Amino acid sequence: MLILPAELTHRQARACAQLLLQGLQGERGSQIVVDAGPLVTFDSSALAVLLECRRAAVAEQKGLVVKSMPAGLASLAGLYGVAELLPTV
Repeated sequence: MLILPAELTHRQARACAQLLLQGLQGERGSQIVVDAGPLVTFDSSALAVLLECRRAAVAEQKGLVVKSMPAGLASLAGLYGVAELLPTV
């Protein structure tokens, strides 16, 4: 399972994406789980990071789901029309 940090804004997005993509390579299952529960401070960059992880997972023929997505982030995903790309559990 990959875990998002407490803060994920434009400032942290690049470094966070790099760490998550490295972690994704070590995941063995057919589905990658990203735990968004720790997120407290975020902006639309958090969506960009999740979508980048999804793209990488799909390239490896894996699925991606988001666990404990904060309501505000789910609302942003709906607003930008990408909610269906980031299924939640």
